Amino acid sequence: MTVLIAGCGDLGTEVGLRLAARGERVVGWRRSAGRLPAAIEGVAADLTGDLPPVPADTDVVVIATAAGDRTEAAYRSAYVDATRNVLAALRRDGVTPRRIIFVSSTAVYGDFDGALVTEESPAESTAPTARLVREAEQVLLGGSANGTVLRLSGIYGPGRTRLIDQVRSGSAVLPPEPQWTNRIHRDDAAAAIVHLVTRVASPAPIYLGSDELPVDLSEVLRFLAAELDLPEPPAGEPTSGRGGARRVDSSLLRATGFTFEYPTYREGYRAVLAGQGVRHP
Repeated sequence: MTVLIAGCGDLGTEVGLRLAARGERVVGWRRSAGRLPAAIEGVAADLTGDLPPVPADTDVVVIATAAGDRTEAAYRSAYVDATRNVLAALRRDGVTPRRIIFVSSTAVYGDFDGALVTEESPAESTAPTARLVREAEQVLLGGSANGTVLRLSGIYGPGRTRLIDQVRSGSAVLPPEPQWTNRIHRDDAAAAIVHLVTRVASPAPIYLGSDELPVDLSEVLRFLAAELDLPEPPAGEPTSGRGGARRVDSSLLRATGFTFEYPTYREGYRAVLAGQGVRHP
């Protein structure tokens, strides 16, 4: 099986390494292809420009793009235009993959006042960037009968340590009101993609990828402070509303047989901290 990863950044690289370890041929499209590990065949590509030839035996495509900044123009280019361009390259080269996975975001849901959201919940966020991610989903699902969307919640893990850094620096604050957050460890996000392309014969069009415990942000910050042996952060107004007022339910993904290595933030953040040399007492 040949797997093409269009947008082979941090998450795409982890997916590629896992598939290569299974014996699959993995081709990674990335602007800086020389930075990819040897197990992935790096090909220099701008997903919004003229794309290189698609390997004729491509069985799976993973579209895992990321915007360079949070402007509407950057999101339209990275998600909508790139997805449309990848589909056009497949048509150009006469390649029909068995599966195309588009890595999306649970941000498409917007504010649900703390309610659970599932794949059936209306994805009608009013945020311009979220609407563009949703548009890219529709480009895939409308342009391929073999498309599957994986909506990931906030990814953390190696190199994605925003909350840890805030607690360490003393800039973290406990919100005055409950603020629901949803997250997934980078390794679980990669494992979910591999699972969907190797273990699920007839996938649903949309899955949610989030760990098993939506949680109030204050609880996470208190936990990290305790793990770091630091004082509890003070109460205050957060500088951003990341996370959204919703609780993400990933039951459909788990029903396919997927299991989380890090089912809650506790296991996941302890693994990240252990990688930084911080050991749980």
